[in-house]
Amino acid sequence: MSDLDDDRLFPADPTLRRMARQLYDGVRDLPIISPHGHIDPRWFAQDQNFANPSQLFVTPDHYVFRMLQSQGIPLDALGVPRADGTVADVDPREVWRLFAQNFHLFRGTPSRMWLDHAFHDVFGVTDRLSVTSADSIYDQIDAQLQTDAFRPRALFERFNIEAISTTESAIDDLKWHRMIRESGWTGKVVTAYRPDAVVDPAFAGFADNVAKMGEMAGEDATSWQGYLAAHRNRRDYFKSFGATSSDHGHSSARTEDLAQDVAAQLFDKALQGTCTDDEADAFRGHMLTEMARMSLDDGLVLQIHPGAFRNHSDPVAARHGRDKGYDIPMRTDYVHALKPLLDAVGHRADLTVILFTLDETTYARELAPMAGVYPCLRLGPPWWFHDSPEGMMRFREMTTETAGFYNTVGFNDDTRAFCSIPARHDVARRVDCAFLANLVATGRLAEDEAPEVAHDLAYRLAKQAYRL
Repeated sequence: MSDLDDDRLFPADPTLRRMARQLYDGVRDLPIISPHGHIDPRWFAQDQNFANPSQLFVTPDHYVFRMLQSQGIPLDALGVPRADGTVADVDPREVWRLFAQNFHLFRGTPSRMWLDHAFHDVFGVTDRLSVTSADSIYDQIDAQLQTDAFRPRALFERFNIEAISTTESAIDDLKWHRMIRESGWTGKVVTAYRPDAVVDPAFAGFADNVAKMGEMAGEDATSWQGYLAAHRNRRDYFKSFGATSSDHGHSSARTEDLAQDVAAQLFDKALQGTCTDDEADAFRGHMLTEMARMSLDDGLVLQIHPGAFRNHSDPVAARHGRDKGYDIPMRTDYVHALKPLLDAVGHRADLTVILFTLDETTYARELAPMAGVYPCLRLGPPWWFHDSPEGMMRFREMTTETAGFYNTVGFNDDTRAFCSIPARHDVARRVDCAFLANLVATGRLAEDEAPEVAHDLAYRLAKQAYRL
């Protein structure tokens, strides 16, 4: 592997490359704002050394283990926990060797860029991971992981993270966030309110989850008004631990603005488990509008992450549980789906709704035109399957002409893989600087404006949009 190419992701044209490099030099060392992700807050609460390289790079990263699965390698062989919490008896060094044996599968992928960056910049690895280098690299990383300099809080500070948001269920007690706060450590780790388990009638254990939320909130959540009051209570509790956003991972972007009696009837059917698929979708859609109204009261930014067929493989979900690499993108409508919410609150400039998509065909046709006119809407960055250099460039090319830069929210990494955070932000900064260099070279952006835009995209817009 040797050294990483300093000009990676910059244009091949020498003039554009020089311009992109100059812009990048002005933003490469800016602090990281990571306003949405899935890092485990336990890491920062306990601040214990990571167990071994496999548990840092392989086991928690669905980008890694889904690629290995695609070649027939079972999750048990990678040490991925099962749904019941048990883990197959595998040697982490053997997991690493299996990873190294199949490292060629990641050629040309963003995962390879992130891994190379982490190996080189975080751990000083100069050899390419392979069958022959697997043990020596494992030993090199493992030795460093046992030191204080590579504990979670030390890496947080080394990565120059100014603020990071984790994502917890509405029925999480936030004990790890409480432990962080009580520890006296000054790193800014906040939570985000994820209510899917208590707003999606199709979510496993929905009625029990609602009852638990009611108990935690001190409300009778089996009544419609008590259910809404319980949400308000839990949102306030999350805010007390730094939350500035809620996050909603619905299968569609559908919203509804139903009469309260109709919503109450749907809620009763949801608790009884008698909703049709369409009624369940309508209830989820109505709850997005309810959440938007709650945001007007408590200030939480509302994020909508729709369009994934979650847990597509029933056998894998049964054996290993949710979020094991089998979430698949779907076609998604925004124009009709969001109209009820936008009719209700779309012109409130004191509300921020951040839209994400897994359907890139909607960028220029739907999302950019909508964010380019509705005061409450902002476009989230390329997400999940599209947080690649090509995906980021496509996003800028298809949205800037209609929505501009200032109806977007910069970048967020949305990751479970801690050491990929600086790598992902570095990729985003390089791609944005390449895009800006081309705008300057073609006369569409003044040269003296470009550094300010680069700074906004790398830092200010995320901090401002997420109120961090």
